[in-house]
Amino acid sequence: MLSRRGVRRWVSSALVSAALVSGAVAFGAPQVAAAPGGPPPVNTGSSDGPGPAEPTSKQPSTPRIDHIEPINDRRLRVFVASPAMSRVVEVQVLLPRDRSRPRPTVYMLDGRSASPESNNWTELGHADRFYADKDVNVVFTVGGPASFYTDWQHPDPMLGTNMWETFLAKELPPLIDAEFNGNGTNAVMGVSMGAEAAMMLAFRQPKLYTAIAAHSGCFSMGTDIGQAQARAVVATYMGEPDNMFGKQDDPAWLAHDVTLHADALRGKTIYLSVGSGLPGVHDVPGTPNVASAIGFGGPLEAATNACTRRLTDRLRSLGIPVTAHFRGTGTHSWPYWADELALSWPTIAGALGVR
Repeated sequence: MLSRRGVRRWVSSALVSAALVSGAVAFGAPQVAAAPGGPPPVNTGSSDGPGPAEPTSKQPSTPRIDHIEPINDRRLRVFVASPAMSRVVEVQVLLPRDRSRPRPTVYMLDGRSASPESNNWTELGHADRFYADKDVNVVFTVGGPASFYTDWQHPDPMLGTNMWETFLAKELPPLIDAEFNGNGTNAVMGVSMGAEAAMMLAFRQPKLYTAIAAHSGCFSMGTDIGQAQARAVVATYMGEPDNMFGKQDDPAWLAHDVTLHADALRGKTIYLSVGSGLPGVHDVPGTPNVASAIGFGGPLEAATNACTRRLTDRLRSLGIPVTAHFRGTGTHSWPYWADELALSWPTIAGALGVR
């Protein structure tokens, strides 16, 4: 027989899963890229599911850059042989125009769609254009759908081997700094799933990141509803949630709860943003996919609004400064996150010491 807390967890999981699944069914699982000549993709940070899990193979005991392929004169595909991930992992790197001196690095985490070929920050958020005149290296993750960019306890048959925290926080930064003249100062940004991942990385790796920007995320994995949300994200991508942090009572869930460990963020520059879920400037008649943005992205953003407010209140109660932008309107969709990239930049740039 389930305990009272077990019943709460089951109900929370069922409600969150039903909301995510019903949204995907009712409005179509959004695509990362549109077909040639077709309508633009739905911009809710989701997709129609991951491809096959990345195959693994024995890698060198020390991480190294395997090879680099240019996309253009400033944007590169960088392939890293990762012992933690047991495969060669692609990231994309955008270099500044002026490469004459060392510079900070900004790491950009995707939402739960996380295409194996690109990152929605460039495909939908146009971050490559935004950073064109910024004096920073920018690293875009590639792949990792529904992974929360964290270290999983077990490989997953559908989602593969996920040891993202080790890869992103320990293996990758020294390689990026050495190859692309990084100065050791870092920021991390994310949207939706990637927002929670960015905040988890920041408190779990307190010496690595100077600044964090998190847009439309939830940050309380240790709570019943927070765990239910994370499990629903994994399950809707056909993964097994227990492979991430174990059974529901496993202490690993609490160990990744940002709100619970908020004091570890002291001294960092933090920018949080979220909409209300009500239709806004990007959700008007005639806008492509407006029905999905409002019907699916509206309720999702309303939920992340409550999550963001809870973390903001917690940080302020601890005396930790935070810049929080609560928009009166706006859905869970990429046009708003593209706006927030520009709005958050003065806060992040100031912490990095750049313009």
